[in-house]
Amino acid sequence: MNAYWDTYATGWGVNDWPDETKFRGWTQYAEHGPGPDFAGAPKTVLELGCGDATELAYFARQGAEATGIDLAGAHVERARERCEGLDARLFQQSAAEFLTHTTEGFDAVISRFGAVWFDDPRQLFPLIRRRMNPGGVLLFTHGPAVEGCYGPQGIYPGALRGRPIAVKRWSYTPRTYEDMLRQADFAAVEAQVYPAPDPEDLGTLMVRAWVAQ
Repeated sequence: MNAYWDTYATGWGVNDWPDETKFRGWTQYAEHGPGPDFAGAPKTVLELGCGDATELAYFARQGAEATGIDLAGAHVERARERCEGLDARLFQQSAAEFLTHTTEGFDAVISRFGAVWFDDPRQLFPLIRRRMNPGGVLLFTHGPAVEGCYGPQGIYPGALRGRPIAVKRWSYTPRTYEDMLRQADFAAVEAQVYPAPDPEDLGTLMVRAWVAQ
């Protein structure tokens, strides 16, 4: 899996977001959909699969203590450059490994097209829940499932040329995510496919889940 993310971070996943002062957004369409307050007003934020920390750096600039996890060394390096001078820590680590070993608690755990899409949610959600502060929120977004194709799916990158590097991702309906999160002891959940700016285009799976106070 690391080979996939190293390749992604140095090629397909390079981010050229131009304005550091603006919030890029939770969907694949820039500045589309809910704003940063969709994650509340957290004092501590953990991003799982932070990439180059575009969103994480925004929260750090608002005064949050920010922690980012990513498997790709190139992403972590760029994230540290982006977050220089901010209250942010970046680790090259898997989400499950970090959540298993940390003793910290977080007000918000976020994943924008990140690690939540690429880990078995039935294993990951309980790990996230144990590291969340009372009243905290989990917010994740990624591509919606193809109708009738649910669960783990293997994908190859790019144009299907070159070395056979693959990765798994998990996709489910909003209702299935709601059920899994409640089973993981989240007190309230809302999940939807958020429409694209053009309703003919692909929407975004968008899920929030809260921990009881």
